[in-house]
Amino acid sequence: MKTIKGGVTAPKGFLANGIASGIKRSGKLDLGIIVSVLPAVTAGVFTKSSIKAAPLVVSMKHIKKGVGRAVLVNSGNANCYTGQAGLKHAQDSCGLIAKFLVGVKPADVLVTSTGIIGKQLPYNKIVDATPHLIKGLSDQGGGKFAQAIMTTDLKVKEIAVETTIGGKKVTIGGCAKGSGMIEPNMATMLGFVTTDAAISLKMLKIALKRATERSFNSITVDGCMSTNDMVTLQASGSAGNKKITAEGGDFEKFYQALAFVCVDLAKKIVHDGEGATKFLTINVKGAGNEAQARKIAKTIANSALVKTAAFGSNPNWGRVGAAVGSLGINKINEHNMKITFSPFDKKEIAINVVLSLGHAAATVYTCDFSNEYIRINAEYN
Repeated sequence: MKTIKGGVTAPKGFLANGIASGIKRSGKLDLGIIVSVLPAVTAGVFTKSSIKAAPLVVSMKHIKKGVGRAVLVNSGNANCYTGQAGLKHAQDSCGLIAKFLVGVKPADVLVTSTGIIGKQLPYNKIVDATPHLIKGLSDQGGGKFAQAIMTTDLKVKEIAVETTIGGKKVTIGGCAKGSGMIEPNMATMLGFVTTDAAISLKMLKIALKRATERSFNSITVDGCMSTNDMVTLQASGSAGNKKITAEGGDFEKFYQALAFVCVDLAKKIVHDGEGATKFLTINVKGAGNEAQARKIAKTIANSALVKTAAFGSNPNWGRVGAAVGSLGINKINEHNMKITFSPFDKKEIAINVVLSLGHAAATVYTCDFSNEYIRINAEYN
């Protein structure tokens, strides 16, 4: 496997574009689309929040068929808490895209939004911009798409890799957005991954679920769950490999490449966390099971005291111990828990916790809390 240039249009069979529709007052790119030239096997994961934005309600319905052609994304407006009007705008967006793409039905389109909650989506701007959005579709348009989905992000987040499966070159590309309201279970982040691998829907879902657990569900910036999280995975089948339909060597090679892409994007989200100055890796070993290890790691990662200590380059191990103790796990005490740090004055810090409950481990990625994080979120509306 090797990393190559590009993002969602690096795999064969995908086009993309991003334009400024006027949703953002800044005039920056705010409307993007990915189109699969052929029907693509499609899987997705969504926020576990009981309050879901209107476009997620629509996309969760459309994705049940397991085959799709397009993903439409706007930034600058979350289209959440917008009632029946917001739901209609999400539904109409799918119909709008279907009119411009030959052979595409509204149910073949997924739609999502990111930005400010509680304001009606200026749907007329999307209507006016769509002809230009479609006209500019290109197999080089992944970068514009990656820019169009950004909100408080400071950096574009994209990656592509190549691997060989069954003697055929297979490419996986992706991009993501996210900077704040990150955790748990994805948060206000969007991720879009494409591949030209030939793979069944069943195996695509398994691969995405596993990769998401290792990546997007293993990061936190501030412990706040969003209403708009969504990660999609589309497979065009254009690579020509023998279709992956079961576990085995081919599936494992595909999964490892997918996980690499997802972990890379997840880390880029943490590095770009709102106001972040430090990148923290929380390693927990010796837990009774993986779920327990992950819970402990996330508790440490979400501790405001640990995060502010990191900002101040203060290796206060007592705060880590207190965070673990807050879970009330009876078998954990000061005698069977070991805490070690890498140097706290570096930009990348490792916090290691070793227990004696079993052999399970988990790693979670997070960032520090800085003065800038408070400023950004105090002013965001």
